[in-house]
Amino acid sequence: MQTKPSNKVIIFSAPSGSGKTTIVKHLLAKYPQLNFSVSSTSRKKRDDEIEGKDYYFITLEEFKQQIDRGKFIEYEEVYEGRLYGTLKSEAERIWNKGKIIVFDVDVKGGLRIKETYGNQALSVFIMPSSLEELRRRLIIRATESIEDIEKRVSRADEELSYAGIFDKIILNDNLHEALKNAEIIVEEWINC
Repeated sequence: MQTKPSNKVIIFSAPSGSGKTTIVKHLLAKYPQLNFSVSSTSRKKRDDEIEGKDYYFITLEEFKQQIDRGKFIEYEEVYEGRLYGTLKSEAERIWNKGKIIVFDVDVKGGLRIKETYGNQALSVFIMPSSLEELRRRLIIRATESIEDIEKRVSRADEELSYAGIFDKIILNDNLHEALKNAEIIVEEWINC
C-alpha cells in the first residue's frame, strides 16, 4: 500500500493486560494531532464497548469476505475463530483528516503494520513487569473466563519474545512513569 510521505503512524502493541489501551487513551486525550485507528473484530461485543469507537464488530463470515477483497492492512486470528484486523479505509479516514494514526493492536499485527509503513511508522512495545502481574490485571479486569485469561497469559509468553523488534519499549511497572515515557516518545515522533 502506498502512502503519502507526510503520513505518520504510531503502533502500540503488547500482550493483553499490559496497560497498552490505558496508555493509548491518555495520549489521545493529550495530543490533538493523534487519531485512534478503530480495529475490526469478529468477537462478540462486551457490555462496555461501543461500536465504531472501541471496535467495528463484524461477523466471522463478513471478516473473511473483507480479507478476500484485500480490505485489510493487517489481520490476525488471535484466538481460534476470533479475528482482529485494521481496514485500509480506516487509515485513509484518519489521514484525510490530517492526523497521525495511533494503532492499538496485538503484537504480530503491530509488526505487520510496521513492515507495511516502514519509516513512516513508530512501533512501541508495552512491557508488563511480569507474567504474574499480567495474569493479575486480567483477573481484575473481569471481562473473561479464567480459561480465556490463561490462554492470553500463554500467548503473552510468546509475544514478549518479539519486544526487541519494536522501535521503543516502555516498561509498565509504574503507570505514571509509563505515561511520561510514552509522552516523550510521542512528542519526539510528532516533531521529527
